[in-house]
Amino acid sequence: MKILIKTKLIVILILTMCLQLNAQHARKTLRILMIGNSFSQNASRYLPQIAEEVNVDLVLGRAEMGGCSLKRHWDSVLVNNADTARGKAYKGKSLRQLLSSQKWDVVTMQQYSLLSGDEATYQPFAKNLYDLVKSYQPNARVFVHQTWAYRADAVNWGKIDGEKRAKNNKEMWKKSRAAYHHLAKSLGNLPVIPSGDAFYQVATDKKWGFKKDTAFDYANPVYPTLPSEKNSINAGYSWVAGKKLKFDPNHANEAGCYLAGLVWYGRLFEGDPTQLTFKPESVPDEFAAFLKETALKTVRTMQK
Repeated sequence: MKILIKTKLIVILILTMCLQLNAQHARKTLRILMIGNSFSQNASRYLPQIAEEVNVDLVLGRAEMGGCSLKRHWDSVLVNNADTARGKAYKGKSLRQLLSSQKWDVVTMQQYSLLSGDEATYQPFAKNLYDLVKSYQPNARVFVHQTWAYRADAVNWGKIDGEKRAKNNKEMWKKSRAAYHHLAKSLGNLPVIPSGDAFYQVATDKKWGFKKDTAFDYANPVYPTLPSEKNSINAGYSWVAGKKLKFDPNHANEAGCYLAGLVWYGRLFEGDPTQLTFKPESVPDEFAAFLKETALKTVRTMQK
């Protein structure tokens, strides 16, 4: 009899442990709607792979247009308000349609990078968009996505006061950071996704920061040679049709997309980026480890 009771207790204990283990590994779902542009596309590029690693079913909604400002997003809402057949700027859907299409756990918004350092360009459009989001998704967490400054060798920088532009990546980062944080505070202390801080930390790191290839002849490039761009987190140089050398110091390359994805993971998933194993094949292991550490430190600083 005692043996039977002990056996039953052991079976119950094993079953309980199995149920707890299954609960720990049960798949969760996270639904994110991004009101953004190509920079939100960059930031979310590797989120599906990251989500799969941590057993999360990720649903991404995209209210995105290339080079789209907060004003342009709001303008599309006004057009749609006047005529529901128009203002469908997001692959044939309006922002209202996207907001009402399902339950969203998270909604992100950001400014066009060119205008990100000019506080005057944010309002009243951001407040109008925020109010619209909350009218359809009152329980969604709204995050402000702090975009990044351009690479140190950029020719043109973001605007900081009307047509006045930042002098360098440091000024662009500082001005845009201040504008994003002021926006977050004005909307009720919204949480910030600090992609811009992480980019700046990597770009200015003494060991890992990108350094321009001074040996390359930029004035007389010879196809198909490209300058060395080791540790760049921005797109940089590439050859395009007609054997023309293209320069894009603004958008993220694969390493930059990975870095932004790590920051989003740390902020939205509340996970530890250093524990992830996924990385793009093109990103070297040591550099990937540094990017993960930077993402973790950046997110932790933001949470203090």
